[in-house]
Amino acid sequence: MMRAWILPVLLVLSGSALATGQIFKGNPGTAAALLLAFLAFAGLNSPLIFPRSIGAREAQRRSAVDGRPVVFWRPGCTYCVRLRIRLGRSARRLHWVDIWRDPAGAAMVRAANDGNETVPTVLVAGRPHTNPDPEWVREQLSPSA
Repeated sequence: MMRAWILPVLLVLSGSALATGQIFKGNPGTAAALLLAFLAFAGLNSPLIFPRSIGAREAQRRSAVDGRPVVFWRPGCTYCVRLRIRLGRSARRLHWVDIWRDPAGAAMVRAANDGNETVPTVLVAGRPHTNPDPEWVREQLSPSA
């Protein structure tokens, strides 16, 4: 769990240090802009923007019942952030598994990607798709898919 917060915390601390330096130089506007930029970047790289993660086995069980895809992700992954943002509100309809919190999920991703923990890996109808196009993932959510 702690590993997921290392990058966001470092970004907040770095932004705070830079902002403090700008305040001492007499540039409060620049300090505020820097701090806001670092806070936004920290937020994008934190687990906060993702729907609540569940275990891989539970996600697969739910997916078998409702047919929704399972997304294996990890905090700090820019491709995962891209997928999450491009899906918008549709992202809440997927089953999300944080591979840093779930060893079974990490093992499934490694099995699907020749031993690599390449994310996002999306499981649709039992078949893994590595770093798929967000529009394709959205199509998998449609009732006709």
